[in-house]
Amino acid sequence: MDLSDLLSSEEVYPSLKAKSKKHLLQEMSRIAAQKTGLDQRDIFDVLLQRERLGSTGVGQSVAIPHGRLQSIDKIICIFARLDEPINFDSLDDEPVDLVFLLLAPETAGADHLKALARISRLIREPQTLDKLRGSREQSALYSVLTEASASHAA
Repeated sequence: MDLSDLLSSEEVYPSLKAKSKKHLLQEMSRIAAQKTGLDQRDIFDVLLQRERLGSTGVGQSVAIPHGRLQSIDKIICIFARLDEPINFDSLDDEPVDLVFLLLAPETAGADHLKALARISRLIREPQTLDKLRGSREQSALYSVLTEASASHAA
């Protein structure tokens, strides 16, 4: 699975403002609701429910909030680069500044895991993270995300 299969340039946000973890989840839910037509509160509730199981702040200042929704038929990915890092209760206690939101249909077991694995491989590359943090343009961020994804898929 390639990240370009999940993410278009329109789902890349180069400068998102959030003051807290809850505020970030609300903003990401709002964006996802606009993109999908789903109810913002339903998306937020699913994300919050997942966070209660354990933080999706995976380390290296990256978070991958995710959840499954009955009302969608394909995996949705949204990437945001935050204006200012925020506390996210991450595994390494570092503030988060790069966020991948992933929403999947309830029936997308293996595909949901593949998408999470794809993002996990991407963020293991320090050079990719540096490029994402150094880019402020939507098209540049999208290029970094999809180039890195394509090179890992090869």
